[in-house]
Amino acid sequence: MSYTLHGHILSTCAARVIVSAGTMGADVKLESHEFASIHGPEWAQKQPFNQMPYLVDDDTGFLVFESRAIAKYIAVKSGSDLVPKQSDVEAYARFEQGCSIEQSNFDPAASGLAFELVFAKMFGFETDQKRVEKHIADLTKKLQGYERLLSKQKFVGGDKLTLADLFHLSYGAIVAQLGVVPSLTDGSLPHVKAWWETISNLPAWKEYEQQKNAALAAMGASK
Repeated sequence: MSYTLHGHILSTCAARVIVSAGTMGADVKLESHEFASIHGPEWAQKQPFNQMPYLVDDDTGFLVFESRAIAKYIAVKSGSDLVPKQSDVEAYARFEQGCSIEQSNFDPAASGLAFELVFAKMFGFETDQKRVEKHIADLTKKLQGYERLLSKQKFVGGDKLTLADLFHLSYGAIVAQLGVVPSLTDGSLPHVKAWWETISNLPAWKEYEQQKNAALAAMGASK
């Protein structure tokens, strides 16, 4: 089984797929596209919302987009335990619960902070400080809920590592690097800190960070 991921190494959503695939040992090749390419009609034929990435299954030609759906597709097709079997109803429910937690309670504020403090200037926008303050307050409060959850189970999706945990990495790492939500890493929420240290030290994430840093260095050298 092999797959082609159409995106860019610096895309946070592509990173979500790359790290998930790396953790499960799936054969996923990144076909790199410039960010501007998503606005063209050819891309819209593949991804109707002009976003990246999308994935093509090399064996069947099946195309799927939305990074979380892509990761789940690869995991289910390959039989990875990063997605619990649906026959284990309770484990599967906890997994889907964890995925919903990430998308509803973590991603909005974390991705908002990444946009305002990192990406806005790259795209010619000014940082909106009021939005920054709101995102910080929201994520700080949400992490208190994470602490309550993680005091009862080791991972967000249950007692074993699942995609629900990996989905946090691409934006969570930016938040951690910025240091604007200290409770993610400073130990004031000990279960959150232990969980974050576990997932942010996974080999697939470390490998992705090396690839990303190499790409950034190459971009800097070309200027």
